[in-house]
Amino acid sequence: MTFPSGPLLFLPGLLNDAVLWRRPIAALADRTAAVVADLTLDDSIAAMARRALAAAPPRFGLVALSMGGYVAFEILRQAPERVTRLALFDTGAAPEDAAHAALRRQGMEQIKVGRFAGVTTRLLPKLVHASHVAGPVGEAVKAMAERVGGEAFLRQQRAILDRPDSRPILAAIRVPTLVAVGADDVLTPPALSQEIHAGIAGSRLHVLADCGHLPPLERPEGTAALLREWLEA
Repeated sequence: MTFPSGPLLFLPGLLNDAVLWRRPIAALADRTAAVVADLTLDDSIAAMARRALAAAPPRFGLVALSMGGYVAFEILRQAPERVTRLALFDTGAAPEDAAHAALRRQGMEQIKVGRFAGVTTRLLPKLVHASHVAGPVGEAVKAMAERVGGEAFLRQQRAILDRPDSRPILAAIRVPTLVAVGADDVLTPPALSQEIHAGIAGSRLHVLADCGHLPPLERPEGTAALLREWLEA
């Protein structure tokens, strides 16, 4: 089956796998074909982008969350002619600042000397809205992290630490662009999405109420509705 908007390439975030996007993809099955990239195998954003491009259709729309957004910007550097549209959820364009880098390195060292704990109950409030900490969303987040595992987590953290500054490329993005963020995201707060929106001419910004860092899990129906509207733009 062919679709007028073409296929979509979905990019997960840190410690996420294809389950992150499962419900929005299912809701859009009548509208588009979907491929979910594996971002667990490489330790640089550039290598993640190359691997995703190698497995992607010739031309595609990009849907990305958090770390996936960093990869999306790199795909736009490496192969802008292949990207037909762009949707960015809960991400930022700036490089890692010193404070966050120190916390990230501290967490990496703890894993190197101990056991990978995955996403703990204490960490969940930073990832999802308080209403989702207990219940299926929180359990899904913890299960994804366990599947991804400690070695992939370290690779992803190294990639995030060394990511380039993507703010200079924002003005060159000319494809239909959706920028979305959970209103209660504490990891990549709405101000970062507002910066992206301001930098991409003609982009649309949407803030999802009662939602944290993971709208595809926390607000799957709302996420799918935003993507459907974006596909029809």
